[in-house]
Amino acid sequence: MRTTIFVVWFLFATISFAVERIGLQPPKTVVSIRQDKFYINGEITYTSAADKRVRGLLFNSRMVQGIFDDENPETVTLWNYPDTRAWSPDRNTEEFVAAMKTWRDHGLLAFTINLQGGSPVGYGNNKGWLNSAFDVDGNLKDAYVKRLEKILREADRLGMVVILGLFYFGQDQHLKDESAILRAVDTTLAWLHELPYRNILIEINNECDVNQYDHDILKPDRVHELILRVKGIERDGYRFFVSTSYAGGSIPRDNVLQVSDFVLIHGNGVSDPKRITQMVETVRSKLGERNIPILFNEDDHFDFDKEENNMDAAVRAGASWGYFDYRMSGEKFEDGFQSVPVDWTINSERKRAFFQHVREWTRE
Repeated sequence: MRTTIFVVWFLFATISFAVERIGLQPPKTVVSIRQDKFYINGEITYTSAADKRVRGLLFNSRMVQGIFDDENPETVTLWNYPDTRAWSPDRNTEEFVAAMKTWRDHGLLAFTINLQGGSPVGYGNNKGWLNSAFDVDGNLKDAYVKRLEKILREADRLGMVVILGLFYFGQDQHLKDESAILRAVDTTLAWLHELPYRNILIEINNECDVNQYDHDILKPDRVHELILRVKGIERDGYRFFVSTSYAGGSIPRDNVLQVSDFVLIHGNGVSDPKRITQMVETVRSKLGERNIPILFNEDDHFDFDKEENNMDAAVRAGASWGYFDYRMSGEKFEDGFQSVPVDWTINSERKRAFFQHVREWTRE
């Protein structure tokens, strides 16, 4: 009898472990797109919001350093925490995860993270730091994906969407050739399909039109090839939605608009909210009969206390808007979500103003 009980228990445990490992565990959060609106678990986003203009949108924030590390021993000390005088990638991710519920409680539904991060000093060229989840051949590094999986798991639990960027200028040169880029795409998508998460939107690369990418396939003329590659990777009838982004104020090219599942544009560098409205209108005109979501996932112009600001202009034009906050010269550790080391809590004037504005737009 005891032997039978043990065998049954062993089989149950083995099957449960296998189900979890191969990704059959049902996701808690599933993002989908219907025409130009986002849905979560089959329900339009912000369905209970008093202001109907936000329904179907994704308020988001640029949080690209959630799995940041620096493998260059000559620069890693630049990111030391002020209290410990040492850098810790695990602490960075743990504090990111700990802060996520507070973001969600304020109405934030999405954030952008990147496998090659972003500039850890805000704006500025790479000064030697090495932050990439890929090795030179395009294989994923275990330490990075373990940190990312923690974030994906918590986002799934909280009902949040992750805009996952694959490549960043200033880091793509660490992949040795185009074959490595293709392998990086394939291995990332294969890894994601093994996981039970369906709350992920793919951003091929950040600002494909910035003249700092080393590999031609990441540049404007050819980046649509990678979008099509991702769209062609399907498992059990499911594939991930995919797009790529452009520099602040830029309008995506037709080769990308024709194949993307949603449009990613940036508002940094745009100081007049009327230009935000014009950008959305221009994109819609170029899309023609293609009715897909338009989403800003980077903008460092705030003015939330003013009647006209970029966020409000985007919402009124029917586009989602994303906050980009970096630490400016002379500011404290608490400021900024992109400058490393990052304080992921809502504890600066800019952060509080943004999250309060999201709460105002999404209140019931």
